[in-house]
Formats: sequence, structure tokens, C-alpha cells
Amino acid sequence: MAGILAWFWNERFWLPHNVTWADLKNTDEATFPQAEDLYLACPLAFCIFMIRLVFERFIARPCAVGLKIQANGPQKAQPNAILEKVFTAITKHPDEKRLEGLSKQLDWDVRTIQRWFRQRRNQEKPSTLARFCESMWRFSFYLYIFTYGVRFLKKTPWLWNTKECWYNYPYQPLTVDIHYYYILELSFYLSLLFSQFTDIRRKDFLVMFLHHVATISLIVFSYVNNMARVGTLVMCLHDAADVLIEAAKMANYAKCQILCNLLFAMFAVLFISSRLGVYPVWILNTTLFESWEIVGPFPSWWVFNLLLILLQLLHSFWSYLIVKTACRAISKGKVGKWNPLHVSKDDRSDIECSSDEEDSPPPSQKHHTNGTNKNHRTNGYLTGAPYPDEH
Repeated sequence: MAGILAWFWNERFWLPHNVTWADLKNTDEATFPQAEDLYLACPLAFCIFMIRLVFERFIARPCAVGLKIQANGPQKAQPNAILEKVFTAITKHPDEKRLEGLSKQLDWDVRTIQRWFRQRRNQEKPSTLARFCESMWRFSFYLYIFTYGVRFLKKTPWLWNTKECWYNYPYQPLTVDIHYYYILELSFYLSLLFSQFTDIRRKDFLVMFLHHVATISLIVFSYVNNMARVGTLVMCLHDAADVLIEAAKMANYAKCQILCNLLFAMFAVLFISSRLGVYPVWILNTTLFESWEIVGPFPSWWVFNLLLILLQLLHSFWSYLIVKTACRAISKGKVGKWNPLHVSKDDRSDIECSSDEEDSPPPSQKHHTNGTNKNHRTNGYLTGAPYPDEH
């Protein structure tokens, strides 16, 4: 075990040439980041998760009720052992052939079975109130941590001159503000990583999981090898747009459409400009070029920059989806009346719709049709295809 730890904490990987861990031990004159400092983030992540539960129950929920957001979930499907077995063990989206077989077995028409599966799928979705509470929690945290970051960073020299991130590196003392900022951000993203398995299931689950892992890795890497100055810039830049998207989602759930549209437009502009403009020009420029000039590369420097570039690729992917969402919303909606958060099941799931599947077909559709037609819809719905609003 000691050999594995010695290999993992190899100074030649983590630190620049001719620098050792002994050089970065805390003294009476200066305090430096220590790897064991990060152990505090694990119990703190649990505390943040518990705070979230309390916040959603006693603060977010009353706010949602005050905004007349419904607490009741979608209509429950009629109990049926045969359909329940198909739903849980075989498929949640039966195709045309299976629908016809179930129709004969139960003596139900196809449309009724389709409706049952829609209602059953909706039962597994959280209510709009639950969505609102989750977004309000994230909005509150992002607003707090972004405000703290701005107030802290505006007093630092490296906000105004990024070369200050590398002067006298790695012998830059750790301040209380940086330590607090790092531990709180790391704890929050750890809580997000694990609560992702219990939160609203989104279509980009794996992408968001990768994002959380990359973010946590960046925080740990930059703290352990004392790249904390540039790390604070990265964290503050990313928190800015997150505030607006959570605010837009809350407005969407509360059916404040004009406010939702405005916030989404602000989010789109800020996200794309900060992630595709400021991030590469300001952050990647200093980590790739200014640090090379002042400090020079070393093994963990390469890993750190690879993680930053991975983050940039995710930024590009999400920016494409945001533009796609806005364009589709505008093209499908009427001028002055469109919902950018309710567009398509193919777009970024964080830019999500607030409505559940409809439980009944449009009035113009017939109610007693058992037949199917491969060239048309069956009873108003595509057989075997996911309903458009499903996650």
C-alpha cells in the first residue's frame, strides 16, 4: 500500500522540476494547499445534501405553492397486472405488434393501451413542484457561490492580470478565502455527482456525469498542485451562466412565460460568450501559454490542461444544443409567443419542458379506432415511438 501511495504522489508528476512536497509543507510564515484538506469535502457534501432536503421542504416548496404550482403528479394508470409486467420486464414503449397482441389478450382497444403506457411512464416523472424545488435549490447555491466568488476575486491581482496565477508558482500561499471557495465548490459537486442518481433523470445523464467527474478532477488537481489561483477563475466563470438557466427553469414551471423567455435569452448569450469566448481566450490562454512561458510544463500540467480542454468540448456541445433549442423554438412558435424550455426531447435536458405527456388525444381524433395504418398515426399517436415530451 505504501508503494502505491508513493507512486501516486510522485513529486515528478505533481510538481515542477526541483520542487518537492517538503517545500510545500505548512510553516508559521505560510500555509499551502495539502491533499488531506480535501477530505473535509466528503462529510460536507453529505451536509449540503441534507441542507438541500431542508431547503426544498421548508423554503422552496412554500414558494412553489405560493406561485400556484401544482403538487399533485400526473394521473395514475389503472392497475393491470399484465400491462404492468410488460412495462417493468419487457418494454416501456411497446411497438405496434405488441400493442395489437395486448389488445386481443385484454380485449382493450389499442388507443386505451397506448394511454395506459403513457400514464404509467408519467407516474415515474416528478411533479412540476419537485422540479421547481430542485431548480430553486441550485439557483440559490449558484447565486451565493457566484456572488462570493466575484466579491473575493475582485480584490485579487490575478483577476486583472492572469500572469499573476504563475508568478512565484508553486510557492503561493493558501488564503482562507481560497480554501473556503474550493472546499465548498468541491462539496457541492460531490453532492451533485451522487444525487444525480436520485434526481430527475435526464437524457444527458452520462454527459452530465462526465461533466461532474471532470469538474471534481479539475478542482482536486488544481488544489493539490497549487494551481488554485487559476482554479478560482474557472469556477467563478462557470457559475455565472448556471444562475440564469435555473432562474429560467423556475419561471417556466411557474408559467411566467415572458420572464422565462427573457432569462433564457440572457442565459444563451452569457453561456455562449463566456464558454466559447472568455473561457478559451482568458482561461486556456493562461493555462496553456502564459504558464508554459513562466513555469514550463510538467506531467500534471498536461493532465490539468487536458481536463480543461475536455471542458471546452462539453461547452461546444452544449452551446450547439442551446442554439438548436432557440432556433427550433422560434421556428415552431409564434412571434412573441414561444417557449425555449419546451422544444424537443432531443435537446439538452437541462433546457427541459415542464409539462407531462397528455393523457387524452386532441378533440378531433376518434375515440373508438382499433385499426392501425403503417403510413399514418394510430389513434393520434405514433405506435411504438416515444412520446415527444418524454425525457
